[in-house]
Amino acid sequence: MNNGFSTEEDSRGGHADQTCCLIDENERCRNTAGNASYSKRIQKTVKDKRLKLSSDPTSQHIYICDYHKDRIQSARSKRRRKESEDDSNDTDIDLPEVPDLYQLQMNTLKRYKRHYKLQTRPGMKRAQLADTIMKHFKTINVKEKEIITYFVYMVKSNSNKLDPKNGISNDTT
Repeated sequence: MNNGFSTEEDSRGGHADQTCCLIDENERCRNTAGNASYSKRIQKTVKDKRLKLSSDPTSQHIYICDYHKDRIQSARSKRRRKESEDDSNDTDIDLPEVPDLYQLQMNTLKRYKRHYKLQTRPGMKRAQLADTIMKHFKTINVKEKEIITYFVYMVKSNSNKLDPKNGISNDTT
Protein backbone atom coordinates (compact mmCIF):
# COMPACT_ATOMS: atom_id res chain seq x y z
CA MET A 1 0.00 0.00 0.00
CA ASN A 2 1.18 3.51 -0.83
CA ASN A 3 -0.60 6.35 1.00
CA GLY A 4 -3.88 4.46 1.05
CA PHE A 5 -3.54 3.31 -2.55
CA SER A 6 -2.34 0.00 -3.86
CA THR A 7 1.04 -0.04 -5.56
CA GLU A 8 1.50 0.08 -9.33
CA GLU A 9 2.40 -3.60 -9.41
CA ASP A 10 -0.86 -4.43 -7.64
CA SER A 11 -2.96 -2.37 -10.05
CA ARG A 12 -1.57 -3.95 -13.23
CA GLY A 13 -3.95 -6.88 -12.91
CA GLY A 14 -6.80 -4.55 -12.07
CA HIS A 15 -10.46 -5.33 -12.38
CA ALA A 16 -10.79 -5.79 -16.15
CA ASP A 17 -14.51 -6.42 -15.92
CA GLN A 18 -15.17 -3.25 -13.88
CA THR A 19 -14.99 0.46 -14.67
CA CYS A 20 -13.86 3.21 -12.33
CA CYS A 21 -16.48 3.98 -9.68
CA LEU A 22 -15.97 7.75 -9.84
CA ILE A 23 -18.01 10.56 -11.29
CA ASP A 24 -15.67 13.29 -12.56
CA GLU A 25 -17.38 16.66 -13.02
CA ASN A 26 -20.83 15.07 -13.39
CA GLU A 27 -19.64 12.44 -15.89
CA ARG A 28 -19.05 8.79 -15.03
CA CYS A 29 -15.48 7.66 -15.69
CA ARG A 30 -15.24 4.87 -18.30
CA ASN A 31 -11.66 3.78 -17.57
CA THR A 32 -10.91 0.28 -16.35
CA ALA A 33 -10.74 0.07 -12.58
CA GLY A 34 -7.43 -0.79 -10.94
CA ASN A 35 -6.84 -2.17 -7.46
CA ALA A 36 -6.85 1.27 -5.80
CA SER A 37 -10.00 1.76 -3.75
CA TYR A 38 -11.95 4.93 -3.01
CA SER A 39 -11.63 4.66 0.77
CA LYS A 40 -12.89 7.10 3.41
CA ARG A 41 -9.37 8.52 3.71
CA ILE A 42 -9.18 9.14 -0.04
CA GLN A 43 -12.67 10.69 0.00
CA LYS A 44 -11.47 13.13 2.69
CA THR A 45 -8.48 14.09 0.52
CA VAL A 46 -10.80 14.68 -2.45
CA LYS A 47 -13.04 16.86 -0.30
CA ASP A 48 -10.14 18.80 1.28
CA LYS A 49 -8.48 19.46 -2.08
CA ARG A 50 -11.83 20.38 -3.66
CA LEU A 51 -11.50 17.90 -6.48
CA LYS A 52 -14.73 17.51 -8.42
CA LEU A 53 -14.92 13.77 -7.87
CA SER A 54 -17.58 11.65 -6.25
CA SER A 55 -18.42 8.00 -5.99
CA ASP A 56 -21.20 6.73 -8.25
CA PRO A 57 -23.95 5.48 -5.91
CA THR A 58 -25.01 2.86 -8.48
CA SER A 59 -21.54 1.31 -8.61
CA GLN A 60 -21.21 -2.15 -7.08
CA HIS A 61 -17.55 -1.59 -6.07
CA ILE A 62 -15.16 1.12 -4.83
CA TYR A 63 -12.23 0.62 -7.21
CA ILE A 64 -10.83 3.58 -9.15
CA CYS A 65 -8.78 3.84 -12.35
CA ASP A 66 -5.07 4.67 -12.47
CA TYR A 67 -5.83 8.13 -13.94
CA HIS A 68 -7.89 9.19 -10.91
CA LYS A 69 -5.49 7.49 -8.52
CA ASP A 70 -2.60 9.57 -9.94
CA ARG A 71 -4.71 12.74 -9.93
CA ILE A 72 -5.64 12.30 -6.26
CA GLN A 73 -2.05 11.45 -5.30
CA SER A 74 -0.67 14.53 -7.05
CA ALA A 75 -3.30 16.77 -5.44
CA ARG A 76 -2.36 15.34 -2.06
CA SER A 77 1.36 15.85 -2.43
CA LYS A 78 1.58 19.29 -4.04
CA ARG A 79 0.94 22.67 -2.47
CA ARG A 80 -1.23 24.92 -4.55
CA ARG A 81 -0.17 28.49 -5.20
CA LYS A 82 -2.24 31.48 -6.13
CA GLU A 83 -1.68 31.94 -9.84
CA SER A 84 -4.00 34.87 -10.41
CA GLU A 85 -6.32 37.23 -8.64
CA ASP A 86 -9.22 35.02 -9.73
CA ASP A 87 -8.11 32.47 -7.13
CA SER A 88 -8.03 35.04 -4.33
CA ASN A 89 -10.77 33.27 -2.37
CA ASP A 90 -8.78 30.01 -2.41
CA THR A 91 -7.70 28.86 1.03
CA ASP A 92 -5.49 25.96 -0.08
CA ILE A 93 -2.25 27.80 0.57
CA ASP A 94 -0.42 26.41 3.55
CA LEU A 95 0.57 29.33 5.73
CA PRO A 96 1.52 28.94 9.35
CA GLU A 97 -0.73 30.69 11.85
CA VAL A 98 2.27 31.75 13.89
CA PRO A 99 5.88 32.09 12.81
CA ASP A 100 8.38 29.34 13.51
CA LEU A 101 10.46 31.06 16.19
CA TYR A 102 12.51 27.90 16.75
CA GLN A 103 14.54 28.64 13.61
CA LEU A 104 15.61 32.12 14.74
CA GLN A 105 19.12 32.75 15.95
CA MET A 106 19.80 33.16 19.65
CA ASN A 107 20.69 36.85 19.34
CA THR A 108 17.35 37.55 17.59
CA LEU A 109 15.45 35.79 20.37
CA LYS A 110 17.38 37.77 22.99
CA ARG A 111 16.57 41.04 21.19
CA TYR A 112 12.86 40.15 21.24
CA LYS A 113 13.11 39.28 24.95
CA ARG A 114 14.85 42.58 25.67
CA HIS A 115 12.40 44.66 23.60
CA TYR A 116 9.34 43.25 25.39
CA LYS A 117 11.13 43.05 28.76
CA LEU A 118 10.29 39.37 29.23
CA GLN A 119 11.37 37.79 32.48
CA THR A 120 13.32 34.57 31.95
CA ARG A 121 15.82 32.67 34.00
CA PRO A 122 19.47 33.07 33.01
CA GLY A 123 21.21 30.51 30.83
CA MET A 124 18.15 29.31 28.92
CA LYS A 125 18.77 27.22 25.83
CA ARG A 126 17.48 28.42 22.46
CA ALA A 127 14.49 26.05 22.39
CA GLN A 128 13.40 27.09 25.89
CA LEU A 129 13.72 30.77 25.03
CA ALA A 130 11.78 30.22 21.81
CA ASP A 131 9.00 28.51 23.83
CA THR A 132 8.79 31.46 26.21
CA ILE A 133 8.75 33.95 23.34
CA MET A 134 6.12 31.94 21.45
CA LYS A 135 3.83 32.04 24.49
CA HIS A 136 4.29 35.82 24.70
CA PHE A 137 3.86 36.27 20.93
CA LYS A 138 0.49 34.49 21.00
CA THR A 139 -0.79 36.89 23.67
CA ILE A 140 -0.16 40.05 21.64
CA ASN A 141 -3.42 41.62 20.49
CA VAL A 142 -3.35 43.08 17.00
CA LYS A 143 -5.86 45.60 15.68
CA GLU A 144 -5.72 44.43 12.07
CA LYS A 145 -7.81 47.21 10.54
CA GLU A 146 -5.76 49.90 12.26
CA ILE A 147 -2.44 48.26 11.36
CA ILE A 148 -3.36 47.81 7.70
CA THR A 149 -4.64 51.38 7.44
CA TYR A 150 -1.44 52.68 9.02
CA PHE A 151 0.70 50.51 6.75
CA VAL A 152 -1.06 51.73 3.60
CA TYR A 153 -0.67 55.32 4.78
CA MET A 154 3.07 54.83 5.39
CA VAL A 155 3.57 53.23 1.99
CA LYS A 156 1.64 55.97 0.18
CA SER A 157 3.43 58.74 2.04
CA ASN A 158 6.76 56.97 1.44
CA SER A 159 7.73 57.30 5.07
CA ASN A 160 9.04 55.06 7.80
CA LYS A 161 7.74 54.66 11.35
CA LEU A 162 11.26 55.06 12.63
CA ASP A 163 11.89 58.36 10.83
CA PRO A 164 12.18 61.16 13.43
CA LYS A 165 10.36 63.58 11.09
CA ASN A 166 7.09 61.63 11.50
CA GLY A 167 6.85 62.51 15.17
CA ILE A 168 5.56 59.06 16.04
CA SER A 169 6.90 57.36 19.12
CA ASN A 170 8.61 54.00 18.78
CA ASP A 171 6.51 52.32 21.45
CA THR A 172 3.47 51.73 19.21
CA THR A 173 3.02 48.21 17.94
